[in-house]
Amino acid sequence: MIFINAISYSTSMVSPAQWCNFVISKKEIMKLTNRTILVTGGNSGIGYETAKLLIKQGNKVIITGRDVAKLEKAGAALGADIIPVDVTKAEDVASLVAIIEASYSELSVLINNAGGGKVYRLGEVDQTLKIAREEFDTNYFGTIRLTESLLPLLKKQPEAAIVNLGSNVAFHPLVVLPTYSDSKAALHSYTIALRLTLANTSNIKLFEVFPSLIDTEGTRALGLNDGLPASVAAENIAEGIEQDHYEIFVGEAGKQRTAFLADPEAAILSFNKGLI
Repeated sequence: MIFINAISYSTSMVSPAQWCNFVISKKEIMKLTNRTILVTGGNSGIGYETAKLLIKQGNKVIITGRDVAKLEKAGAALGADIIPVDVTKAEDVASLVAIIEASYSELSVLINNAGGGKVYRLGEVDQTLKIAREEFDTNYFGTIRLTESLLPLLKKQPEAAIVNLGSNVAFHPLVVLPTYSDSKAALHSYTIALRLTLANTSNIKLFEVFPSLIDTEGTRALGLNDGLPASVAAENIAEGIEQDHYEIFVGEAGKQRTAFLADPEAAILSFNKGLI
């Protein structure tokens, strides 16, 4: 799920990325060409299309995924290097980082795209805690595990970027994606904190992508249809990075954020219209 478009806010509705500009020293605009880039979950959907676009722009791209056969097929189609990884497993991430340090020490962009969610309603299933743990393991803890492990290498680069794939449910939850929404809200908070922490002590920029519905294999499996093509999200991500938009909104997500800042209760009710 993802979407972009620059949003104008009044001084009473300033987004975290905007007020970050007041405390973050200005860095050079990053150009996405001739770089080495790691895309997790790059074997399908947004990750695949982003990798495809970045390769077309002249970058060396490494993609990861859990399904080895699917990953090999994607890597062959894209012309990307592949490394099988499950970001929920510490040993997998440790192995990935060792390979990156040994063979791709020039890595300067990390795109944390791996993620997943389950459609259900709170109080209607008996496995809420199990589902929540699985979603957080991938969407939140997996992202933290890999990011923190690669920070030492990224800090060595003249300039670097981390791109976290968030969601519009980070700022207003969807009742049929309850704990997925929680995991993306947690990721949003982590991204802001890390952005501020690294702002004046490193050359690493922190970007976050907020998607509305994107048409991917994953969203279709959840019964969520009529999304934008994943290629649109990929284009928005690349454009957002090169335009220094720390928060990248795709499709309706920007308007949804503006509405939420203006009237949170009304925005949440509108977002869940027909579901409650």
